[in-house]
Amino acid sequence: MTDVPFADLSRDSTAPAPVSRAAAPRLAAFLSAACALLAAAPAAASVCQSVAQDIPGAAFLRLAAATPAPPPFIRANAPDLSGEVTIRFIGHATYLLTTGEGVTIATDYNGWSGPVDVPDIVTMNHAHETHWTARPDPRIPHVFRGWNPGGGKAEHYREVGDVLVRNVPTDIRGWGGGVEHDGNSVFIFEIGDLCVGHLGHLHHELTPSHHAAIGRLDIVMAAVDGGATVALPTMLKMLRRFRASVVLPMHYWGIGSLDRFLAGISSDFRVIRSEVQEVTFTPRTLPRTPSVYVLPEG
Repeated sequence: MTDVPFADLSRDSTAPAPVSRAAAPRLAAFLSAACALLAAAPAAASVCQSVAQDIPGAAFLRLAAATPAPPPFIRANAPDLSGEVTIRFIGHATYLLTTGEGVTIATDYNGWSGPVDVPDIVTMNHAHETHWTARPDPRIPHVFRGWNPGGGKAEHYREVGDVLVRNVPTDIRGWGGGVEHDGNSVFIFEIGDLCVGHLGHLHHELTPSHHAAIGRLDIVMAAVDGGATVALPTMLKMLRRFRASVVLPMHYWGIGSLDRFLAGISSDFRVIRSEVQEVTFTPRTLPRTPSVYVLPEG
């Protein structure tokens, strides 16, 4: 038996084992596959998605860091969280969002976006012609349709400036009866640490899988007509499940349908009838008490 100096043992125990000629091709293939996966990964990870929404008592997970998201009353006091959005109600199902870096977004865009002639981003759903246009202004850089004109699911995951835009497809009722699968999308706008959702022309209750794919919402825009979209009790149930800090109603027919919605949700949410057309939120300024903001149209 050959004696080996202690210093040599120490060195050998920490040094990587040499790669044999036979193993080298397999290692090269593994590294090549790993690099391909990294190259295919999205440019930005979602901070809003939850992998445990449908598990009672489970916490949301931020996929970027795999740490539980704090509850709203902690987020409101957290100085290290980013994101800012100013929101204006244009009318029907169109809200105009302006991010802290000035990116403008028009939801359910039908050709009119209020004071901004050419938004940077528009989203559309095609349940009715008031929620989309076949001829969006060609100057609009990013047009996201909530359905796939070629068939199948629409899939959007795009970072534009300080906002990540993604969608979760849902079904709608077909004009000739039956169901049009994946005809609508819930759009999520992740602006820093703010999670903003637009439910679109929703025709059915969201499933646990939908909720998990959507994730946490700090601000949610919801159709509250109670007829053309989902029944009012169903919408109230979903909004209570989202537990968003801010609910922005839309798609209501006159004061009557809006008042019915407000009466149904007022036991769980504070109702604020705003006299100003725009409201601005950051993670620090989200209301501690869940609130419905009724903004003037225009």
